[in-house]
Order: sequence, then C-alpha cells, then structure tokens
Amino acid sequence: MQPTKGTIVTTPDPQPDQSHQEGPLHGIRVVEVGQLLAGPFCGQLLGDLGAEVVKIEDPSRGDPLRMWGRQRPKGQSLWWSIVGRNKKSVTLNLREPEGQDLARQLIAGADVLVENFRPGTMERWGLGYEALRELNPGLVMVRVSGFGQDGPYAERPGYGAIGEAMGGLRYVVGDPSTPPSRMGISIGDTLAAMFATIGALAALRERDVSGRGQVVDSAIYEAVLGVMESLIPEWQLTGYQRERTGAVLPNIAPSNIYPTADGSWILIAANQDTVFARLAEAIGQPELATDERYATHVARGERQAELDDLVAEFTASKDVAELEQLLIEHAVPHGKIFRPADMLSDPHYAARGTITTVPHPVLGEVQMQNVFPRLSRTSGGVRWPGPELGAHTAEVLAEVGVDAERLAALRENGLA
Repeated sequence: MQPTKGTIVTTPDPQPDQSHQEGPLHGIRVVEVGQLLAGPFCGQLLGDLGAEVVKIEDPSRGDPLRMWGRQRPKGQSLWWSIVGRNKKSVTLNLREPEGQDLARQLIAGADVLVENFRPGTMERWGLGYEALRELNPGLVMVRVSGFGQDGPYAERPGYGAIGEAMGGLRYVVGDPSTPPSRMGISIGDTLAAMFATIGALAALRERDVSGRGQVVDSAIYEAVLGVMESLIPEWQLTGYQRERTGAVLPNIAPSNIYPTADGSWILIAANQDTVFARLAEAIGQPELATDERYATHVARGERQAELDDLVAEFTASKDVAELEQLLIEHAVPHGKIFRPADMLSDPHYAARGTITTVPHPVLGEVQMQNVFPRLSRTSGGVRWPGPELGAHTAEVLAEVGVDAERLAALRENGLA
C-alpha cells in the first residue's frame, strides 16, 4: 500500500560508522574570529557537528582562552582543548589592512562567519556584514554580543556575567540568605552560543530556499531571558516576583537534595502523589501516603521543611549505593549528585560514550564530554583537541594564494 500524502515513512537506521564520522554539517565552512567563550563555543558546536571551522587568532597571543583554567598541566589549557576542538587555527592580525584583506578572502568562501566582538569592531576593520555580503551574498554572519547589535546599550562592553544579571538569572540563583549567586559555569556565554548556533542552522536552512545569507544577532542578556520560563508574565499579570530558594522549588515536596551516610548527596524528586506513595513505601513508612499532613500535593507543599527533614533522616542512615538500589526497586526518581570521578566510573556514561577520549600531542589522552545531541546516522565527533596557535596557518592561507615566501614575510611583520 502506498503511503498517503503527509505520511512520514521511516526505516531502521544502521548503526553509525564510529570509525569515520563526518557529521551532518560536513561541507559547511565556518570562519570564527571571536575569542574567549560566547563566539568560540558556537564554533565548537558547529565543528562538533562536522563543519570545517577555521579560527582566526591574533598572532601575538591567540585566543585568551588558551591561558584560562585553574589547572594547566604542562602549560596546556584544558578549557581550550575542548572549546578549540575540531578547529583549524590560523593567525592573522585583523588590526592591519593586509590581515583584513586575507580574512576577507577566507570569508568570501565561507558559509558562516562567527564573531563576538563589541558591535562596531568588525565594521572598523572593514569586515561588517554590508561589506562582506558584497563578496559573499550567501554568507550567514553570526554576531554574539552582550546587548545585541542595536539599541542604547549595544556598544557597552558585555560579558556573560552581565547578561546573567540583566537577563534575570543571577537574582534567582542561590540561597535566600545570601546575595545573588553564580551558577558555577559561564552559563550566559554558553546560552548565547547555543541560541547563536540555532540561528546559524536556521539561516542556513533559509538560504537553501532564498539563496541569500543574513545576520544572526544573539545577545547574551536575551539568551538568558529566553530560558527564564514564565518570569515576565508572573510579574506582569500577578505581581509575583521569583526569589532565591536554594535547593528547593517552593511548595513542591519532597524534591530536594538529601545527605547519605557515606558523605554523598542524592536528589530525590517524589512530589507527585503516586510517586510519594512509592517513596513512603521505600523508607518503610507507607502510612505517610494516606496521612492527611502529606497525602496531597498541597499538603506536602505546606509542610515542605518538615517533610524534607523526615526524608533526610532516612537517607542519612544509608550509604548512597544502598539507597539508590532501594529507590530503583520502588521506581522513585532520583540521582546522585555527580562529580567528575562519578562521571568517569558510571556505567550509563560508559555505555553511551558520554565521555570521549581524545589524543593530545602534549598531554597524551584527554577525556572530555562527547558531542551532543546524537544523530542516528550522521552523529558528529571530536576529531582533534584545541590545536597549537597557528597550526593550520600555512595550510589554510595556501588556499588563497599565500606561498611559503609570503607567509614568512607576513610572520616577520607580525601579520600572521
């Protein structure tokens, strides 16, 4: 029987070839001229999915991220090994006309340009979108900045932390007894990079139809606001202001982090009536499920602290392994609070290849997070870690006619 119009016919996909993963963006060339995190993380994501990413760096120092990180074994930035992975490093001085001209030649053959300088910087270098689209009408220019490309704040310097503050995240993170807290990672930068990546993919898809490129404008403060759930209408319609609540969601109980006898922490989320009944059974107090103090969602919310104490008393009497097995047997959602050692020894992480091992020319084997999300046929992969500064300059500039003699002159003059 023939499928009717609109029917999607699927067949089982073969297992992806793990020995050679080109990725779904194979054939897409990206030129990245950003630095630190917001722009480069967008480049990392595109590279993870198979794009060829040519990263242009300052010849004198490279991306400052090369020097970041609390731990630098053998002088190597572990952070750079991840954010720079799958990229080709090319050194060019974009502050000088000859460097700008070579960059234009590279961009003329690119599908995507990623930058995260303060608005106006690329224009001063002759690398603004209006100039570049004359060379490359199909160019998708991804611009990541603190406040976007227009508006009264556009030219202000804006880091990820500022976007987290002004996008509403910092105010709601932390314990209510403390000032607003940091997340522990550069979440503002990475959110802006993720939205930038989505925008790049959407613009490439639209280019398939129109043949024309466009600008993707990803502002850090807007990326943060974009994940802030119903924060705005809650205030606009009801006057409700979300506050810091620490490890709990007010009136959702039990759903918290609880201690264990061996010094671990475990998160248990058993706030639904049926799940709470299973938790009550697991802790040997099935009568709690019908006790009027805890029998309903509302009742449990009203006695949240009291209920958390009750659950914590039980979890503190068990080692985490014993506790997890008990919760699994009773189908209670839970998760141990993982640290790196837990991730590297966890059987589920191992089974899915969540952590990958990448050969590094200085450090040997480096373990890092794999490429996410997974695609059934054309999943991406980590081909190499962040390269040495300028490792691909000769290879890439040869494509635009720079021979060894000219490259030597460029280097002597601090241009490459």
